[in-house]
Amino acid sequence: MLRRGFLKTLAVAAVSLVSASGYAWAAYPERPITIIVPWAAGGGTDATARIIGSLLEKELGQPVNVVNRTGGSGVVGHEAIAAAAPDGYTLGLATVEIGMLHWQGLTQRDYKDYTPIALMNLDPAGVQVRADAPYKTVNDLLEDIKKNPGKFKASGTGQGGIWHLAIAGMLDSAKIDPSTVRWVPSQGAAPGLQDLVAGGVEIVPCSLPEARSLIDAGRVKSIAIMNPERNPTFPNVPTLAEQTGSQWAIGAWRGIVGPKDMPADVTKRLADALDKIYKGKEYNDFMSQRGFGVKFAAGEEFLAFWKKSDEDLGAVMKKVGLAK
Repeated sequence: MLRRGFLKTLAVAAVSLVSASGYAWAAYPERPITIIVPWAAGGGTDATARIIGSLLEKELGQPVNVVNRTGGSGVVGHEAIAAAAPDGYTLGLATVEIGMLHWQGLTQRDYKDYTPIALMNLDPAGVQVRADAPYKTVNDLLEDIKKNPGKFKASGTGQGGIWHLAIAGMLDSAKIDPSTVRWVPSQGAAPGLQDLVAGGVEIVPCSLPEARSLIDAGRVKSIAIMNPERNPTFPNVPTLAEQTGSQWAIGAWRGIVGPKDMPADVTKRLADALDKIYKGKEYNDFMSQRGFGVKFAAGEEFLAFWKKSDEDLGAVMKKVGLAK
C-alpha cells in the first residue's frame, strides 16, 4: 500500500509539473530543427537564414538545418511553413512577400496562418536618383512629377514587387496618381540602378544598402528613406515624414515564424534565443558586412508590425490594380 501510495503521489506530481510548465518546455528542443527558406540558395534571405540557423544551434544545442523550398514567387515555401506540425521543429524565414501574395490571389495564406516569433531584418525603401539630378530633396522631385506627369520612369524590381509598391505608396501619400510614374520591370535593384546611372530611368526606390556602392562612388544619391527613423549607416538621408509629413513607410523584411498554434513556451524559448542572437556581435557583423538592416520585434509586437505591413501592401496594390 505504501508503494502504491508513493507511485500515485509521484504520478500526480509529474502531471502537475507538465501542466504548469507546458508539454514542450522541459524537453524542447530534443531533436534537430528545420528552417524553411522560400527563396533560392545564395540569395540574401538564404544567407540570413543560415547565419540565424548556425547561431540558433549554439543557443539551443541542437542541429538547425536550412532547407530551400522555392517556387511560385515564394508561395511554395511559405505554404510549407504554414502546413508543418506546430511543434517548434519546423520553422521558416518569412519575407515581406507573404503580405503580397494573397492580395494577388496566389495563395490564401496570410499572417493569421503563422506564429510570429521574431522579426530579424528590415531594409526600408529609399528614393535614389542620379548624383547629377537637380533634386536636393524629395519635395523637389515630387513637385517635378506633379508638373510633368508621364515624364518619369522608375525601376528596381518586377511589376508589383516591393520597390514598385514603395514608390506607388509614396506617390499616393502625396496625392499623386501612382500611374504618373511609369514602372520599368527589372530583375532586381542592381539592374535597376544601372539603368538609373545610364539614364534609362529617373528613380529607383530600393533599399539604401542595395544602392550603397553607387552612392559611395558618387554616381547615385539618396534623397529620402521611407521609414519612421533615419538609417544609422546613412544618417544624412532624411525620412519621408521629415520632408513631406507623409507617414508612408515600407521595406523588405524577414522574420522567423512557425505554423499557427505553436505552444507558447516553445515560442518564448525561441524568441528569447533569437533576441540574444540579435543583440550579439556575430549576427550584427554579418548583417552589416552584407549591408542588411537589422530590426527586432517578438511575439505580439512582430504580429502588429506584420499586420500593418499586410494592410499597407494591400491598400497600395489596390491603388495600382494589382490586387484581386
